[in-house]
Amino acid sequence: MLSRDADSLYWLSRYIERAENTARILDVAYRMASMPISYNGVDTNEWESALITAGALEQFQEIYDEVTPERVIEFLAFSEDNPSSIQCCFDTARQNARSVRGALTSEMWESINSAWLDLRIFNAEKIQVENLPRFLHLVKEKSLRYDGSALRTMLRNDAYWFSRLGVYIERADNTARVLDVKYHVLLPRDAEVGGGIDYYQWAAILRSVSALVSYQWVYHQNLRPWLVADLLILREEMPRSLAACYNALTRHLDDISQRYGTSGTAQRMARATHARLANRTIDEIFQHGLHEFLQEFIAENIRLGIAITNQYLC
Repeated sequence: MLSRDADSLYWLSRYIERAENTARILDVAYRMASMPISYNGVDTNEWESALITAGALEQFQEIYDEVTPERVIEFLAFSEDNPSSIQCCFDTARQNARSVRGALTSEMWESINSAWLDLRIFNAEKIQVENLPRFLHLVKEKSLRYDGSALRTMLRNDAYWFSRLGVYIERADNTARVLDVKYHVLLPRDAEVGGGIDYYQWAAILRSVSALVSYQWVYHQNLRPWLVADLLILREEMPRSLAACYNALTRHLDDISQRYGTSGTAQRMARATHARLANRTIDEIFQHGLHEFLQEFIAENIRLGIAITNQYLC
């Protein structure tokens, strides 16, 4: 496979996954901004936390002087000044899909093309805060349709493996950022840890990664921060956990190395990170510092993305 085709497949999947992740981030902000009145005596920062989670706060502040729900929605969902906005992600994903049209099945092309067409009718003026959930549901539905068509129709070859690398690099980054922002940033200083607002925020975080029911199945008890962290970091049966993402990354990088007969830096880095996750306990992570652990993981994940690019996509 040509490196430019592998690059297009990799970034096609990354941008689709990023659009879905941004929709999930906005969904969390909306849910927490809609908290019951009894919790609203506490000054919360949910819309700013959405920008922090998306890694877009500094870029937002270059354009706007104040964080408001309408401006955050416009910036993260529609702004052309933000290359990671939902609208821009689908635009870029479709451009990449067109360049590798022959490597995609008809179902994959139809899903990405219809998503691009259906989402173009929306803009910041049409989306008010109160009807944001309908738009976000559509974004997640389109992303899941593309992902499902890839899983169900693609040949298990190098095109498929490079496509999945993009999914799991992006997904691991998002899960780590969502968890880090909740634990380190989101709870207001004058709110009680373990109190009503803290419980509601953890529930919203689990909903954002479709893990609330999974948490109840695994732990059979009320929400506990260390158990939420355990589920989203170490449990490989949870498909959005860091461990599950790196299990998949290691497997697909090994598939690529077997196809091409060589193994390099990317394989070694993925195996090392996967081994560290497999050999850690949540108690050890909290003793080390959850924020510090997640920041180190995010940096390692970025380095793996660079290694994949240097090894295969240049």
